[in-house]
Amino acid sequence: MTLSSGVHPVDEVLPPQQMATYGLQHVLVLYAGAVAVPLILGSALGLTQAQVVTLINANLLTSGIATLIQTLGFWKFGARLPLVQACSFIALAPMIMIGKEYGLPHVFGAVIAGGAVTMLLAPVISRLLRFFPPVVIGSLITVIGISLMPAAAIWLGGGNPDAADFGSAPNLLLGLATIGVTLFVYARFGGFVGNLSVLLGLVAGTAIAAAFGLTDFAQVGHAAWFELSAPFASGCRRSASCPRSS
Repeated sequence: MTLSSGVHPVDEVLPPQQMATYGLQHVLVLYAGAVAVPLILGSALGLTQAQVVTLINANLLTSGIATLIQTLGFWKFGARLPLVQACSFIALAPMIMIGKEYGLPHVFGAVIAGGAVTMLLAPVISRLLRFFPPVVIGSLITVIGISLMPAAAIWLGGGNPDAADFGSAPNLLLGLATIGVTLFVYARFGGFVGNLSVLLGLVAGTAIAAAFGLTDFAQVGHAAWFELSAPFASGCRRSASCPRSS
């Protein structure tokens, strides 16, 4: 289909094989960002494995809902374009600061409040984009990356600063190998493969760790095949340790 047939390429319905391929590409690109952000946040806040899994599940669920709103549209919301709404790294630094000071429930509260304010101010912010050239956006992304270096260093050392093997040679070499694969894929390949550089780096690092016996998949065997993401899993419950609101 072309414009001559009255159908814009954006609205063109491709054959099932191509639709499945493009759909898989979108899902893989979304999954890389949706998994990396909770892993970084969980490592920086010292969360348990179960809490990190809850974060990943919640992130995938909300990303899926946001993608449906963006693609299909809901009332006045949604771009109504074939795009994937994944997780942003921009909010990681403030989330880590809030989590270290007040705990995980306050992180979720800040995200909900920040999302509501952003939604209300979106019409105004969209008119101010011309005042933010690429050099400003690039500087912001650089500052975000630098602010996340402490969390990355903890990951590189093994994830647990209190562990006896933290900063050992196997941990450092494994982390550097993961970074090397990620950078190589991103620099060497473009398009579909280049967008999957983070995910492919994680897969390669896991494969290397498994080959040297540095992985433990015992908990995977006990995990359920399907499980609903519990709403307000990190919220404050009525208990002796939970202060009542006035």
